[in-house]
Amino acid sequence: MTIQPTYSAYLANKPYQANTDLSVEDKYLQEEATRVPLADAAAMDKAIEAASQAAGPMAQLPSYKRQEVLQHCVARFEERSEELAEALCVEAGKPIRDSRGEVTRLIDTFRVAAEEATRMVGEVMPLDISSRAAGYRGMWKRVPIGPCAFITPFNFPLNLVAHKVAPALAVGCPFVLKPASKTPIGALLVGEVLAETDLPEGAFSILPANREAADLLVTDDRLKKLSFTGSQDVGWKLKARAGKKKVTLELGGNAACIVDEDTNLDDAVQRIVFGAFYQSGQSCVSVQRILIHTKVYDKMVELLCQKVATLKTGDPRDEETFVGPIISPSDAERIAEWTESAISAGAKLLAGGKRDGIFVKPTLLADVPKDQPVCAKEVFGPLAVISKFNTFDEALAQANDSDFGLQVGIFTRDIQKIMKAWDTMDVGGVIIGDVPSWRVDHMPYGGVKESGIGREGVRFAMHEMSEIRNLVIRSVPDAS
Repeated sequence: MTIQPTYSAYLANKPYQANTDLSVEDKYLQEEATRVPLADAAAMDKAIEAASQAAGPMAQLPSYKRQEVLQHCVARFEERSEELAEALCVEAGKPIRDSRGEVTRLIDTFRVAAEEATRMVGEVMPLDISSRAAGYRGMWKRVPIGPCAFITPFNFPLNLVAHKVAPALAVGCPFVLKPASKTPIGALLVGEVLAETDLPEGAFSILPANREAADLLVTDDRLKKLSFTGSQDVGWKLKARAGKKKVTLELGGNAACIVDEDTNLDDAVQRIVFGAFYQSGQSCVSVQRILIHTKVYDKMVELLCQKVATLKTGDPRDEETFVGPIISPSDAERIAEWTESAISAGAKLLAGGKRDGIFVKPTLLADVPKDQPVCAKEVFGPLAVISKFNTFDEALAQANDSDFGLQVGIFTRDIQKIMKAWDTMDVGGVIIGDVPSWRVDHMPYGGVKESGIGREGVRFAMHEMSEIRNLVIRSVPDAS
C-alpha cells in the first residue's frame, strides 16, 4: 500500500508543513507509517482569523458555485478511491473491504451535499392572522451561521469528516477542522482535493493540533458553531466551555437489538453479527446488547455462536479479514479487563473472550449483571452481551434502560409493535428489520441522553449550520 512519507495539513486553503511532529502509526504493524504537521496555538489562531475573514465571501458564494466545489470533490474522490481506502486501512486498521465501503459513503455524502447546495429554501408566510397584522406579509430564508469548528474521531476518518465538511460547503460556512490525531490522513487527503478548488481564501483549514491549539476551537468566539464527534465524557465538557456557540454533539452509544419471536433467525444472525463486529465493534451504533425472545433464545444463541466462529481476525489488508486490530493496545487491554470483570461477576462466556496484543476475538457474553461495564458503558470493541425477554414491552424497557440513546434495532413483523417502539423508544432512530448500526448518509442521525444533541445527515446538518433570517413587509397606503 502506498503511503506517503509525509502529508501536508491545510491552513487557509494552503498546504501547511511547518513541522512533521505528529507520527501516525500503521495500526496493524504497530510501526510508524507517516508523519504530518501538528499545529500550535499560533497556527490555529491564524486559521480561525482566516475563517472569520472568509465568512462574508463564503456566504455570498452562489449556490451553483458551492455545488461545483462539491461535485469536484465527488469526481476526485472517485478517481482516488483506492488510495483513500488504502490510507484508511493503514491508519485505522480497518479491513480493506470495509475501508472501500467507507470511501463509498464519503462520495455519497458529498454527492448528496452537492444536490442540497441549491435547495436552501425558505417560506412565504401570511402574517394577517388578525386585524392587528392586516397589510403585513412575511418570508424567511436560511443563512450560513458563520465560521465553524469541527472535531472528528478516529473510527470513521473519512465519512465523519464528510458529515461536517460537506454540509458546511453546501451552506456556505468556512470551517476549521481538527481530525483525530490517531487517524488524520483521510482528512488531509480531503484537504488536498479542496485545495484544487477556487473556494475563497480562508474557507477551510484542516489541522491536526496539540491540546492548546485545539482548545481555541472550543473557546474562541470568532467561531459560531462547534460540531464534535467523540466520547461523551469529552463532548459534554466541551459544550460547557463553548460559550455562545451553537453546539452539535455526536457522542457514544450502547445500542440494543431486539429479536422478537416471529423473526427470521437466519437473517437476523447475519445482520447482528455484522452490526456487532463490523470494524471491530468500534462504532457508536455497534450492536452491544442483544435481547432475544425466550421462545427463540436457545436457537438464536446457537446460530450466533456458529456464525461468530467463522469470522476471520487479522491483517486488515487481507480481503478475507472481517475483524481488524483495536485502535490502540490500551483500548484492547480495557476491553479484555471488562470481559474478565463480567465473567468474574457471573457472566457466561459463549464465544471469544481472548486478547492477543491489539486484537480482541469477537466475544459473546450471556447472563451479565447489568451494572458491569460491558452492559452499562460503551465497549467500543468486538463484544456483545445477550439477554432474554418474555414480552415485547419488557424488551422495550430493557432497551431503554441505558444512559445512551442513539439507535435501536428491532427484528419483528408486527406493525403494532413497530409503531409502539417508534412511540416509546428514547433514541434518535428506530431501525426495523435490521441492526442499529445501519445508516444511510442523508437521513437524520443523532441521539438523546448521553448520546448527544443535534442531528447530522446532510440536510439536517445544514440546518444546524444555518440560521433563519426573517423578512416582514408592511403594505404602505398610497399617498392621497
